[in-house]
Amino acid sequence: MEGNHSYGASWADQWDYSNPDPVPAGATTSAMNNSTTAKYKQKVGEGLGKTKVVASNGVKKVKEGTSSGLRWIKEKYRKTTQKH
Repeated sequence: MEGNHSYGASWADQWDYSNPDPVPAGATTSAMNNSTTAKYKQKVGEGLGKTKVVASNGVKKVKEGTSSGLRWIKEKYRKTTQKH
């Protein structure tokens, strides 16, 4: 096996460096960044709230399913070990 493989252009050569700053110069104002940050924080907060509710409901369902499953197992065990 050869130790040195040539796969064409390197990782860095695959990128176009003619425009190193993709953000327009006027779009980097402080006020715009603050409002955008606040908007994203609000959206993330809402998303986390929804995620918490969904996770809580999932945990409740797992707990209920586990307890009913254990009751079923106990009933089956009792039926097989009872002697009349």
